[in-house]
Amino acid sequence: MIIETGSAPEVIKSRFLSLADWFYQALGLEESDVEIIRVYLDEPLPEPSKDRLVVITGSWAMVTDHEPWSERTAEWIKKAVDAEMPLYGVCYGHQLMSYALGGEVDYFPKQKEIGCLPVTLNETAQQDPLLSHLPTQFKAHLTHSQRVTVVPEGAQVLAGSERDGHQIIRYSPTALSTQFHPEFTPELLQAVIETNQHKLEQEGQDIPTLLAGLEEAEYARSILAKFVDYYS
Repeated sequence: MIIETGSAPEVIKSRFLSLADWFYQALGLEESDVEIIRVYLDEPLPEPSKDRLVVITGSWAMVTDHEPWSERTAEWIKKAVDAEMPLYGVCYGHQLMSYALGGEVDYFPKQKEIGCLPVTLNETAQQDPLLSHLPTQFKAHLTHSQRVTVVPEGAQVLAGSERDGHQIIRYSPTALSTQFHPEFTPELLQAVIETNQHKLEQEGQDIPTLLAGLEEAEYARSILAKFVDYYS
């Protein structure tokens, strides 16, 4: 099941389709293979069950806006974790899971974090069933203006980047989230950068450097497939 937490801007959507599409395509699936719940359109969530796997997408929304649909989804996340439902949150989903379970989310004080950037695992991550196959450092696709500033009590931080120490968080044996996007391709991240070029330049971001640094992020993407394989 994919919980879709927003819609991409039309200039992105017209080329790359919806946020949910990015995930099932990254897994080599068809739309008919997955159930998509568009919570931002107030579609209802099912009763949590440990027999269903859930991915929570990124979004162009902000967790700190406390939209009613987002708050309802946060309440559902708490129930889903208690029910031992396998959950994987990405970007907005990562932040929403942390917020739902007692953590805090806020904006970066200056520039957003964007680009194909190194993520470094800590020693604890080497024992995690979804991460033990990874090298200590790998590239991942990132684009976020907000980040988890305080992790929930009892959660384990498993990886960080230069500007965000909370890139991977595990909350329970069945619940994990990543700030980076395992579903992204270099072409999609390029489109995001180019679409936001003026704003990024105003922040002082070096657009040519960002674009030149784009590459495949196979290790980051492998976490998504590992999640599905491990909990299926």
